[in-house]
Amino acid sequence: MADTLTIRTAGIVTVQDLGRVGRSRYGLPAGGAVDQHSARVANVLCGNDERAPLLEITALDFACVPSGDILVAVTGAPADVTVEGGVRPQWEPISVRAGEMLRVSGIRQGLRVYLAVLGSFEADYLQGSCAPDTILGFGPALRDGDELVLRATCPPIDHPFSRIPLFRLNAPVLPFPTTWTIDVTDGPDRAEFGDTGSRLFDAPFTVSPRSNHIGLRLQGDVPRRVTTGEVLSRGVPIGAVEVPAGDELLVLHRGRGVTAGYPVLAVVTATGLSALGQVRPGQTIRFRHRTLDEAVTAHRVQRHAVDALRTRVRTAFDALRIRAPGAG
Repeated sequence: MADTLTIRTAGIVTVQDLGRVGRSRYGLPAGGAVDQHSARVANVLCGNDERAPLLEITALDFACVPSGDILVAVTGAPADVTVEGGVRPQWEPISVRAGEMLRVSGIRQGLRVYLAVLGSFEADYLQGSCAPDTILGFGPALRDGDELVLRATCPPIDHPFSRIPLFRLNAPVLPFPTTWTIDVTDGPDRAEFGDTGSRLFDAPFTVSPRSNHIGLRLQGDVPRRVTTGEVLSRGVPIGAVEVPAGDELLVLHRGRGVTAGYPVLAVVTATGLSALGQVRPGQTIRFRHRTLDEAVTAHRVQRHAVDALRTRVRTAFDALRIRAPGAG
């Protein structure tokens, strides 16, 4: 029988990947890990394809027990990671023996933690992705006692005498500040806001508790549309900063519907979206304007850092004779 990972304390945890690429044309939200950077890094640290299924743990404590020896990586928001009570690092591969309890607790500064397992685990797919779709009822949150079927196991990897971990892979860690700075480019309706459009950058906004993976609601000095006329429903990108008639901004995230009818003042950049996925209700954010060239350059720098990490992981795994099934 295949080995399994048994959920002991579920909290709020879902099976995720990087979402449904190219499915918006069929009316399906992209979905997937809200912090795409941390999710990619977790899988790369385990030698997996970056699109492999992994766990997204939101806000609450989590615990699991494998039936076989495994290698895992925990990324995302700062948290307390322990194996049988012993402290383990984030953003590095860690070994967990069969029957040992792996805990993630005290998530702070950010909102989401990602847990990948070498070889990943079995998952159901819809339109090429295992990401949940709350509208269709696909991919419900995991519960206590649920079991995930592991695709691979890994003998324990640590120093046999001093207990010093063997891995120092220098993963590109997302910063977790008190006040977040989110990069945006101009939206298609920027001209409709006249001078009030600068309010987006003049003062911070506070994240409402009503925010979720579909989008964030932000309270602050909201820009106002100075033109008249109806905005027709149309396709909207992930990261669209919408300005309804009320006193909040809406920032659409990966669970957004593919069409909307509010004016779009700005669009969050790819790197900004990962940061936005870690902002907690009650925290403040400031928007920073970027040109398209600056946004593309920042995205390339982040992706190159992940590619360089992948090379380091392969070198380390080859030296230790760790086989990573399905690595891409």
